[in-house]
Amino acid sequence: MWGSDLPRTTDADITPATDTDNLHRLADALAELGARLRVGGEPQGVPAPLDADTLATRPVITLITDHGPLDVSFTPEGTTGYADLATRAVRLAVGDHPNVPVADLADVIASKEAAGRAKDLRQLPSLRRLLDRLRPP
Repeated sequence: MWGSDLPRTTDADITPATDTDNLHRLADALAELGARLRVGGEPQGVPAPLDADTLATRPVITLITDHGPLDVSFTPEGTTGYADLATRAVRLAVGDHPNVPVADLADVIASKEAAGRAKDLRQLPSLRRLLDRLRPP
């Protein structure tokens, strides 16, 4: 979404608000998307309850949907969740949708640093170069 020179990922990552009304909307959206738990060795995923009460108890949920993989992380590493990320989110065009809130690139970088996973650490030099190009001096 930010125009990185890294290979494109095949999944989408979201950080939703955790208030009860939003969890109900998220559960409805996941049902509409045909969401199932993403499990190794099960390319079609595994059916599981994805109601608002279940969503409220899971910090991260990796899913497969009828439209592809989706990761739901309520509190990405290095953040305190939606309210934190929303304060710095920018709006970008995503497909036919011109005004989608997206995590600020600096927050994406901070989250990958905090996660410390090898795959995230490998991406950091490229993401930092991109941030330098996008930010005025």
